[in-house]
Amino acid sequence: MMIMLSAAVIVVNWNGKGYLRVCLQSLRRQTHPDFQVIVVDNGSTDGSLEMLAQEFPEVRVEALGDNRGFVVASNIGAQLAGEVDVLVMLNNDTEAEPQWLQALCNALEAHPRAGAAASKMLLFDRRDVLHSAGDVMAPGFFPQNRGVWEVDQGQYDDDIWVFGPCGGAAAYRREVWEALGGFDERLFMYLEDVDLAWRMQKAGWKTVFVPEARVYHHLSATGGGKIASYYVGRNLILLHRWHLGWADVRKAWRPLLVGHGRIVWKALRAWRGEAARARLKGVVHGVLGVTGKR
Repeated sequence: MMIMLSAAVIVVNWNGKGYLRVCLQSLRRQTHPDFQVIVVDNGSTDGSLEMLAQEFPEVRVEALGDNRGFVVASNIGAQLAGEVDVLVMLNNDTEAEPQWLQALCNALEAHPRAGAAASKMLLFDRRDVLHSAGDVMAPGFFPQNRGVWEVDQGQYDDDIWVFGPCGGAAAYRREVWEALGGFDERLFMYLEDVDLAWRMQKAGWKTVFVPEARVYHHLSATGGGKIASYYVGRNLILLHRWHLGWADVRKAWRPLLVGHGRIVWKALRAWRGEAARARLKGVVHGVLGVTGKR
């Protein structure tokens, strides 16, 4: 008999009022019977807090007062969740299908070796196009969204092991999250999910992809641009510094060199753009080991 795992869905918000309303309305329609919703607000000034108080009184709200970043806010939400079995990170610019949460919890119960479960993420405005069918690691240790931009025709409908979940809609066993310390706050935002998946694997845990756990995502609705370019550029370098040993580098030095070289060359060619300059700055800071908010 399937045991029903309790869950906490943690939504980090920063000036995402309109998107957040749709996200929380979809959580009201979930079929899973035992979960709570926690919104951690990073100092929004767009009326998000007033909307939450008026329209979603059942949601627990933690107002931080200023923007402390996705990673810190997610960790705070996890701390507030109490003794639930599963911690679920959900972006504020998503809409989850009613069976989404139950499918994630059922998968974790059915796969004892899984420390995390990955959702099937599709584009909000093109609901037959995939954004992520779980994270995979490409040659050179470059993380990628499996199936990104492909039309969903059922080609990823097997519950298989993947490298990790996309953090926009990811479920983690609370015991695994706590044992590994949650997201690494040195990253501030972006690629924190890849880092945690890497640490999970080193600790002997796996990630299962759950095709029935469908969620629709607005890409970079409350982020993106030069902010994303900087942190992705920096944090990718940091992850390679933290996780790759000399044996890994010797084995994969060619795709590593080609991959990072392509990133730098593309940014140099677009030097006049803010996002390109931010990416180069992030790469330099990653090489120098700069962490935290910048």
